[in-house]
Amino acid sequence: MPHVVIVGGGFGGLWAARALRGAPVRITLLDRGNHHLFQPLLYQVATAGLSAPNIAAPLRQILRRQKNATVLLGEVAKIEPDARRLRLADGRSLDYDQLLLASGATHAYFGRDDWAPHAPGLKTLDDALEIRRRILTAFERAEAEDDPAARAAWLTFAIVGGGPTGVELAGTLAEIARHTLHGEFRRADPRRARVLLLEAGPRVLSSFPEALSDKARRQLETLGVEVRTGVPVKAIDDRGVQLGEERIDARTVLWAAGVAASPLARDLGVPLDRAGRVIVQPDLTVPGHPEIFVAGDLASLQCEGKPVPGVAPAAKQMGRYIGGAIRARLRGITPPPFRYRDFGNLATIGRMAAVVDLHGLKFSGLLAWWFWLAAHVLFLIGFRNRLVVLIDWAQAYWSYQRSARIILGGDRDA
Repeated sequence: MPHVVIVGGGFGGLWAARALRGAPVRITLLDRGNHHLFQPLLYQVATAGLSAPNIAAPLRQILRRQKNATVLLGEVAKIEPDARRLRLADGRSLDYDQLLLASGATHAYFGRDDWAPHAPGLKTLDDALEIRRRILTAFERAEAEDDPAARAAWLTFAIVGGGPTGVELAGTLAEIARHTLHGEFRRADPRRARVLLLEAGPRVLSSFPEALSDKARRQLETLGVEVRTGVPVKAIDDRGVQLGEERIDARTVLWAAGVAASPLARDLGVPLDRAGRVIVQPDLTVPGHPEIFVAGDLASLQCEGKPVPGVAPAAKQMGRYIGGAIRARLRGITPPPFRYRDFGNLATIGRMAAVVDLHGLKFSGLLAWWFWLAAHVLFLIGFRNRLVVLIDWAQAYWSYQRSARIILGGDRDA
């Protein structure tokens, strides 16, 4: 049977594998991790609201009843398109008849990769656990600090980037400082924590209508977040950030400002866009290689004159389409071009605060927050995850407590 290799167990890869259930093909799903991750709630793990298993599920468990699918743990080191072969990092090779690249994106520091150790981004569970460790450790260091200036630096948190991830991190951090940790420390008052959201552009949530962007800013400021727009970050080190001419002493800096496509795209030898994504054909194939599909954050495509965004719904739709396209090819049918259906944008800001844009239906505040909550619970994989997340959120709503405040991993130097 034809061998379909899928690189990446995210939304695009997993939805493609599911769409091929029962098809006369052999599927190999290859991923560096053994789990599918629900990335929209990754910030909840980073801010101690949810435990890692609550937003992830083992790929083998998800596909255990799909007899034509095999899951392999591994990392692609090189793609050889002409030979239809993948070279893996451990020396193995994998031949394919049809290939789907859905390996996602990584952090982009705009040429300043030296900032990465001081300002971690949020793309994986490892990233989330590292950010959680830094946040919780900062409050512990502030409690142990005698010098007021040093204590203030430990209680200053700077988030670079005013997109959905940056807004969600900033709002949740403010809630942790004002409510969750109140009364637990004796020397350092968490309510004196300073949370800054730094955006180089003119406004936060630039993908939303301006009215909703303004509401989001006001909601953030109500929570106690300092929003700075229009001034790019010039430098980041282990002691803080340089914002224009202003130096901000912040011992915890988080990066939410940019993403870059997986470097695997460069092996294909085809044109890439400025973010390193593959400029795909209307059927999501690579120019000159109709046997190679690209989905999710790795694909650059215009639909009806607008770029398809790198969001979970788009990746799911691409995955389902590619599964259907492969089925069509097996029957000798040319699949129609991919069409993206945009369901709108959602972003949460904090407790009972969110913004929603559903194509003309725009609202914010408590109603938007409930809508955001319901949508995210609905799209989680697995009944157990949905139930546990609902219980954790209900407990956090009534008590302001967060269920995963455990510091894991080694501490960084003071």
